[in-house]
Amino acid sequence: MDERKERILRAIVQDYIGSAEPVGSRTIARKYDLGVSPATIRNEMADLEMLGYLEHIHTSSGRIPSSKGYRFYVDDLLPPPELGEEEKVQVQRWYEARVRRIEEVFQETARLISRMTRNLSFVLAPQMAQAAFRCLQFLPLDERRAIAVLMTDAGFVENRIVAIPDGATFEDFQRMARAINDGLAGKTLDAIPAATLKRIRHEIGDAALYEAALEIIHRALDTEKRERLYLGGTTEMLEQPEFHDVERVKEILLLLEEEQLLKDILYAHQGEGLSVSIGRENRYHGIQDCSVITATYHLDGELLGTIAVLGPTRMEYEKTMTLLDYMNSHLSEVVRMFRW
Repeated sequence: MDERKERILRAIVQDYIGSAEPVGSRTIARKYDLGVSPATIRNEMADLEMLGYLEHIHTSSGRIPSSKGYRFYVDDLLPPPELGEEEKVQVQRWYEARVRRIEEVFQETARLISRMTRNLSFVLAPQMAQAAFRCLQFLPLDERRAIAVLMTDAGFVENRIVAIPDGATFEDFQRMARAINDGLAGKTLDAIPAATLKRIRHEIGDAALYEAALEIIHRALDTEKRERLYLGGTTEMLEQPEFHDVERVKEILLLLEEEQLLKDILYAHQGEGLSVSIGRENRYHGIQDCSVITATYHLDGELLGTIAVLGPTRMEYEKTMTLLDYMNSHLSEVVRMFRW
């Protein structure tokens, strides 16, 4: 792969991303100032095809990038991602206009990313099991019920209506909350020592009250509640030429119904910085002709979750990677703003 082949490959990838049409040598010669003739470009394209970077579709004279070609483009031909000032302002204004509570941060992030990339977006929200306990409060609802509010250091809130056991009062619940807050402050919810729970039970005294407290904490640790997955961009996806095929759209829509599978896809790509998986590099059925770009976000050095974009292999890699790289750090700042 010499410099001329790299320039031609970059031009083909960029043109195909924009047009969704196979690219011919005359198109490259006319639109890109490469300083060589169409015949030379045609010969170089033949070499790139032989090397596996391009594919020849049907009888068309044009070619499209292969997964190998996209991989080389992403790894070797793209500049370091840096979001422009105009896009940064757009991100900031989006949050200022739409987000009032921390629960809205993640859904609005999914919508923002899908709007800017024109593809499907996913945001995996903070895991309760990894969050540190901040406090438990009770609010009176009526004579026999109270609202339990469990908060973590990441600002995550778990609300639940609980019954006040026979013989207990709301004041007993407040006393229970004080014992729990003293014993669990700063501890991660999935690593509460047995000795701590034993001490809390002793301080609470009443077995029914203790069981009610445990139920609240267990609810926060429930498998379905550990991560909240937010999606955006189904409409944007349907506008892509690749998804005009009904059967292909059906596969993707069925995939979107499998929340645990989507989480598994994000888990498979978790890591530091950006991760790009192209075409058959994706081992999950239904997305092997798609690309997935992910970034993990942190708060005070702790992993909070994952943001991702799923789209055709013809996606705008430079734009999407630049946005996710910026959101990788900016989302942590937004979450910190809404911490309790």
